[in-house]
Amino acid sequence: MVEADERSSEPGSRLRLMAVHAHPDDESSKGAATMAKYVAEGAEVMVVSCTGGEAGSILNPAMDKPGVHENMPRIRREEMARAAEILGIEHHWLGFIDSGLPEGDPLPPVPEGSFAVVPLEEPVRELVKVMREFRPHVVLTYDETGGYPHPDHIRTHEVSVAAFDAVAEPDRFPEAGEPWQPLKLYYMHGHSRQRMQLFHEALLEAGLESPYGEWLEKWDPKHPDVMERVTTRIECADYFKIRDEALKAHATQIDPTSRWFAVPLEMQRRIWPTEEYELVRSLVDSTLPEDDLFAGVREKVTA
Repeated sequence: MVEADERSSEPGSRLRLMAVHAHPDDESSKGAATMAKYVAEGAEVMVVSCTGGEAGSILNPAMDKPGVHENMPRIRREEMARAAEILGIEHHWLGFIDSGLPEGDPLPPVPEGSFAVVPLEEPVRELVKVMREFRPHVVLTYDETGGYPHPDHIRTHEVSVAAFDAVAEPDRFPEAGEPWQPLKLYYMHGHSRQRMQLFHEALLEAGLESPYGEWLEKWDPKHPDVMERVTTRIECADYFKIRDEALKAHATQIDPTSRWFAVPLEMQRRIWPTEEYELVRSLVDSTLPEDDLFAGVREKVTA
């Protein structure tokens, strides 16, 4: 990693984006095309994985073979390294233990010592340290729901917001490096009903099978679409193929025959060529809606 004192916001500096995720593979299913686009344009991009995904199940039948489950921590690290190479990003493990997704009624407690239940200050301190080293201008994380109710996703939101607030404060974690002020914080959301509906209709019109029918039927009409909160849409259709390659690199988690890949790339590019975000903190001026995560930042950094 480049030393912190070599990274600044002085004119002529490279733009820097940090995305904070719960598990390896989250970075490839949420915002990967955006990251690949900014890498191609010369920005520095880092993904922070809060946990190692150790509690993940084998979700791809082709990988359900001897030796995989027993070596899941090592294999998921190897998968993450491959995905990072495909996306062209830097990657950092925050070092906490996957909490797993509780199942049952009532839900069992989250395992002691796992990411979702360690004292909040511990992961906040570690993330502040990484932020002060990488010095991001823009930070991406999940909204308050985590995108879906996995305890590690909700905790990732809590840790990211707390770190964003603490990283510029000299009195917070002074041992974690020189203070740094990120300029913008964005949320990534869960699935959009509007997007799903458009793809469902397009697949049926093309005579293809849609995996979204049952999902749409069960959608609670009282549940607002995440698009109501979106402020920023990034045109990144040219990078959807890279996104899919990075996603498939997580071979234990992603079945290449699954609904992730049900919509042909040409159809995706035509119908929904963007990835979406919600601007929640900004120390620069930008006009909403935006089409650039660095809107208002470029003028300060690259001019």
